Amino acid sequence: MMRKEELAGMIDHTLLRPHATADDIRRLVGEARDYGFGAVCVNPYWVSLAREEAGTGIGVVCVVGFPLGQSVQNVKMQEASCAIDDGASEVDMVINIGALKSQRFGEVEGEIAAIASLGVPVKAIIETCYLLPEEKVMACELAKRAGASCVKTSTGFGPYGATEDDVRLMRRIVGDGMGVKAAGGIASWEQTERLIAAGASRIGASKSIQILKGFAAESREGAHPSVE
Repeated sequence: MMRKEELAGMIDHTLLRPHATADDIRRLVGEARDYGFGAVCVNPYWVSLAREEAGTGIGVVCVVGFPLGQSVQNVKMQEASCAIDDGASEVDMVINIGALKSQRFGEVEGEIAAIASLGVPVKAIIETCYLLPEEKVMACELAKRAGASCVKTSTGFGPYGATEDDVRLMRRIVGDGMGVKAAGGIASWEQTERLIAAGASRIGASKSIQILKGFAAESREGAHPSVE
């Protein structure tokens, strides 16, 4: 039985537009506070402002190596370290997709492990839209071995975002001991519900309020007697 507060707590309220302003970030954090979202997700430049606005009650997630994943490991390490110093409580890092597809698996695993060693939970963004099924499996296995806390479907900047099939596959590979974050193109409660049923434990969305309002409307209509 899911309550509105539980759904809101699963959502990383996201703003990663390149033209986002300081006022946009303040609005994002205010919305997270008003609606009870578990965290906000922002670009590195805005972490300190997001943390200042959020205080201690809201998580601040920072993306690293975003959106291409092609920075060298030391640069990603520095970016993540600066974000943590600025107040990030979690890091969502884009893996080196080209290295994975080149079967340089040790480099991919080592990079994830290096970021995970910095002491905050790390979500490995595997960008499923560019991967073959066997590469998705390998990416999840590497993230699991490297100590990531979660695997994430997408940046939202690729050809497509989260799908039920990808979430289901990712959950099967990582098991119950890791999180699976669905992100990219999620805009409705109906879509969110299907992704959660497929195995998502976190949702990354810029349409978070729309999702929550859809949940509330459906609950009022009594479409799901098990949902209050």
